[in-house]
Amino acid sequence: MSRLALTFLTLAAGCALLAFLAPAKPAIWEFVGKTGAAINGVLFLAALLVGRRIKFDPVLR
Repeated sequence: MSRLALTFLTLAAGCALLAFLAPAKPAIWEFVGKTGAAINGVLFLAALLVGRRIKFDPVLR
């Protein structure tokens, strides 16, 4: 896993904790937490896909 993917995973987890586990929070923080978790989750998946480098050898031996 690349550093970028690990960063997005950590940010998504932090936002999810903010959204779901913070006690007595205003509605705006819940919205910000859920939105941040969704965005960082999508960026995490994109970083995983980009970080996967498949080597292709065009010369058939």
